[in-house]
Amino acid sequence: MTGRQRHRLLLENAQQLVLVCGRRELYLRRDGAASLAVLQGASLVVGLDGCIKAVGQADVIRNQFSQATFERIIDCSGKCVLPGLVDAHTHPVWAGDRVHEFAMKLAGASYMEIHQAGGGIHFTVEHTRKATEDELFNTLQHRLERMLRAGSTLVECKSGYGLNLETELKMLRVIERSKESMDIGISSTYCGAHAVPKGKTAAEATDDIINNHLPKLKELKLSGEIHVNNIDVFCEKGVFDLESTRRILQAGKDIGLQINFHGDELHPMKSAELGAELGALAISHLEEVSDEGIVAMARVECAAVLLPTTAYMLRLKQPQARKMLEEGVIVALGSDFNPNAYCFSMPMVMHLACVNMKMSMNEALAAATINAAYALGKSDTHGSLEVGKQGDVLIINSSRWEHLIYQFGGHETLISYVIVKGKVVYQNERCETMSSY
Repeated sequence: MTGRQRHRLLLENAQQLVLVCGRRELYLRRDGAASLAVLQGASLVVGLDGCIKAVGQADVIRNQFSQATFERIIDCSGKCVLPGLVDAHTHPVWAGDRVHEFAMKLAGASYMEIHQAGGGIHFTVEHTRKATEDELFNTLQHRLERMLRAGSTLVECKSGYGLNLETELKMLRVIERSKESMDIGISSTYCGAHAVPKGKTAAEATDDIINNHLPKLKELKLSGEIHVNNIDVFCEKGVFDLESTRRILQAGKDIGLQINFHGDELHPMKSAELGAELGALAISHLEEVSDEGIVAMARVECAAVLLPTTAYMLRLKQPQARKMLEEGVIVALGSDFNPNAYCFSMPMVMHLACVNMKMSMNEALAAATINAAYALGKSDTHGSLEVGKQGDVLIINSSRWEHLIYQFGGHETLISYVIVKGKVVYQNERCETMSSY
């Protein structure tokens, strides 16, 4: 019985309401990812605590909450309601502009050729070190706002363009400030092992991270100044080898960080096997993953965060999404937003995943919601529209939810509302005025 309880939000009469899953699954794989839970003619209620209180057929919800009052009511007739999208891999804190490198790539230069010539990550590191904290904070807010308007309500944000303790901490403070000041959800990642700093060997950089960076992060976590969720390493030929990666990831795990790292992108490194051994929550990229690595990830429930923008931009071999799905790997998606892959839009990422990696639209949506949330350790609270979960919701101006993936771009006219914790954080001016009382 709801009595005359007050609630934050009622979404009523949705043409389609996409739960994604409805039995508190922490992830979907194989048949679960291929067939999503969708209700027709349904409504949803979010309470004052920002959590979902009810989801069901419109007439049932109407009767159940007939005596309740709502801060906001949105008529979703003819529209679709979906969970907020989750972007499981981004590098959004940096200064400088690498648009000139796009021309170099188009002329045939490889990622590592640009990197070795002082471009790539090192170019961004130079500019990020010079930028003030406020400058980085302002640009991060602008980027996160664009992600939010494209439907992302939870985003993983990495450091990694400092490579020294001072700048890495500056980046993590900027991420922390955004957590506190913005509506969008953030999972923060320490990625001090993104590249080997100039003037250091990989072994020296590894020792510096283990002996200086991580103890400082532990201290700041205990004092409540910075709360980092994940640890990341770029495990790659010419960057951090398998043994250095192992040492850094284990040291991060020892201070309570979730392992979520770059692996098997440009060369086969046996990163997937290492991640499975260490109990990694997720591994990103995996363009060059081995068959044994795929089996190992499936066995230990380690998510594969696939990044179709990167393979597209760098003209790499596409990740083996179909093989991973068939082997039972938990497949998630991320935009890999960074100066090298400048994409804010998870709908476009899902489209690329379907076209280039041969995923179905159901699989892509699962990968950008519940599975991406799982890759961040948050699928108990995010990634599906179920009672008790956080009320992060999209409303799209279409009678079929698949338009979110089918339409390649143009999402500024498709997404009507973005809602976080039951609060409308973006309303498309072209859409109907919301009723409230």
